Amino acid sequence: MTESDQIHIIAAIVEHKPGVLYRVSNMFRRRGFNIESITVGPTEEDGLARMTLTVKGDEYLVEQVVKQLRKLIDVVKVSRLLSGETVVREMALIKIRTVDAKARTDVVNYVEIFRGRIVDVAHESMTAEITGTPDKIDAFIELMRPFGILEDARTGITALSRGLKSVKVEA
Repeated sequence: MTESDQIHIIAAIVEHKPGVLYRVSNMFRRRGFNIESITVGPTEEDGLARMTLTVKGDEYLVEQVVKQLRKLIDVVKVSRLLSGETVVREMALIKIRTVDAKARTDVVNYVEIFRGRIVDVAHESMTAEITGTPDKIDAFIELMRPFGILEDARTGITALSRGLKSVKVEA
């Protein structure tokens, strides 16, 4: 993987109000940056949300993204999360074609191996829920391709720093 193909994780604490996601994504559009994934949700502090963004690029690009995010009025704090110091998870729902009993049994066994769950069963399909690192989800999807993937949905990366280090607004 070249430096320009490296995935970087950025955590931002933002005001939890209408229009913030638009302003953040518009900044990316104006600057010609691409968002690989984005997750947003309220934090433990009222009125604030946490955005976890992933971008692909070199050090210069990620530094520019961080600088531009810090300039936005609704952004309270921005931090880069370093791969070795971060817990990273993603969740995926994958609908898999299961045309016979053998396929259903095989899919159930693979889901168990990946510590996932079957969350829906239909006559000729099953939907699996897999949580883990993006590499784990990619591996599961590749394993399911021969059965036939009917549909999939991924949440995008969410991440927290390991240990006591955190992306919080100091009181």
